[in-house]
Amino acid sequence: MSAVQSQSRISLAFRPSLTTRVIIYLILAYAVYAASQLGFSWDRFASGLGNGGKFLARMFPPDLSKGDILWGGIKETLQIAVLASLFGILLSLPIGLMGARNLMPAWVSWPARAFVSVCRSLHPVIVAILFVKAVGFGALAGVLALIVASIGFIGKLFAEAIEEISIKQVEAIRATGASFMNVILYGVLPQVLSRFVGFSTYQLDSNLRNSTMVGIVGAGGVGGVLFSAFQRFDYDFVFTILITIIAIIVVGELLANSVKKVFNV
Repeated sequence: MSAVQSQSRISLAFRPSLTTRVIIYLILAYAVYAASQLGFSWDRFASGLGNGGKFLARMFPPDLSKGDILWGGIKETLQIAVLASLFGILLSLPIGLMGARNLMPAWVSWPARAFVSVCRSLHPVIVAILFVKAVGFGALAGVLALIVASIGFIGKLFAEAIEEISIKQVEAIRATGASFMNVILYGVLPQVLSRFVGFSTYQLDSNLRNSTMVGIVGAGGVGGVLFSAFQRFDYDFVFTILITIIAIIVVGELLANSVKKVFNV
């Protein structure tokens, strides 16, 4: 077979079908239509670049004189993220297990999955607003909102991870006459532990970021400090807060990688 024929066959193999091309064209056409309906324009984009440049210029140099206010918000953010992750993960374990359709009957798995879907349906900021109305302003509303978000994420992924395990190992444990908890401990958890550690570390990282957002609606944390700085047009202090948040996320990522190495994830 010549090189030209081989290249031709490769091109044919990767050429999209007519249906695929039609779908791509429809998506592009709708994107153009949506942009026209939302008022996108080059003039608006160009003026936005100029305004953004002025905004960034007002951020320098960062204001380091309000360390006590910043530290108070950061400390509360860390507390919210850690507590929400801890309780969210602990609650997600049984809920995710109940949602596994290969281990549980339908009358158990479907309600569990429905509950997880409800937890995933709303953004943490919206849930935080609901809890602020229920329990008042402060960190408690933020913790409760992020617990709901954690259950929605970890519960779904944990249930799906259990459904992908080898059922032969579970059946071998059952054949020994082991109890249900022993089946879970020795037949299920060893197969999903590494993935669960990965899910948990990611959720902690996500809660660190989300805890800064829920504070904007009064649910505690550094988000409230950030929102107040914006309202005062105190942009140099805004920049200090943003740098601190980025540093916390980077440190959290390094710690997450260290935890994964311990569990060989």
